[in-house]
Amino acid sequence: MRSDRQMMDLILSRAREDDRVLAAYLKGSRANPRADRDVFQDFDVMYVVREVAGFRADPAWLEGFGPILLKQEQHSPFGYGARFGLLGDDQEAYSWLLLFADGTRIDLGVETVDHLNRGAFRNRLFLPLLDKVGCLPQLPPPTDADFWVQRPDQRQLTGCCNEFFWSLCDVVKGIARQELPFAMGVYHSQTRAMLDQMLSWYVGTETDFSLSCGKHSRYFGRYLPPELYRRYCETYPGGSFAQLWQAVECAQSLFAEAAQAVACRLSLTYPAGEEAGFDRYAAWAQSQAGRPFPEDG
Repeated sequence: MRSDRQMMDLILSRAREDDRVLAAYLKGSRANPRADRDVFQDFDVMYVVREVAGFRADPAWLEGFGPILLKQEQHSPFGYGARFGLLGDDQEAYSWLLLFADGTRIDLGVETVDHLNRGAFRNRLFLPLLDKVGCLPQLPPPTDADFWVQRPDQRQLTGCCNEFFWSLCDVVKGIARQELPFAMGVYHSQTRAMLDQMLSWYVGTETDFSLSCGKHSRYFGRYLPPELYRRYCETYPGGSFAQLWQAVECAQSLFAEAAQAVACRLSLTYPAGEEAGFDRYAAWAQSQAGRPFPEDG
């Protein structure tokens, strides 16, 4: 695997040698002074260019970074462009995700000066690498403050609790109907998102809302108390109705405990009626199904 220095030299040399490139800057975790350093980190690089069309028309220039193992680009069906709302005008900005044969990965984009100046998708993780024409903005040193956990208000706390318990009702419905894909789908896409949100707020109350829990809550193991993190891990179910129901019970208990703590610490009110409503529905659904949920049908 190529070293960080070798990759940075390659990224800069490619920018210097291409007359179409006006400047280059680094984004993402490598621009974050608080991020851990390891061999799995991507190089999130943006080239500021005269025009975008030429880079898209002849993608062979990407091969100059090394043998490509896998590639995804902004307009790939089902790709990151759709997830992050990047399917609009591609005349001013475009990007590629590149995984190379040695395990190195570069997330590489090109954008015009006009696009750079608008800064629509720019956050404060911005580290200048090269500026041939003086077009890069003068910004403070990089910081991940844009991603710190934000303090919730009463409306947000109540909304998170409502969505958590509302989605759990759909999970219960899926279990009662013996529809495992539906029940699992709702649990993972809706319920767990609210659990992660509440636990992020819990971390925020313990750290004065001064840090990020990372993409997909990757730092929960670092910031949650060990016992809460152990319980959090138990909210991941196996592939059966019994295991899903056990995970639901664990998630409910953990969510309620964290939500009550967040409400107390921030002088807010825990909407206990949301949880009570779910409990009544779950009991009714079990009676209609004619069996206890921990048993697989």
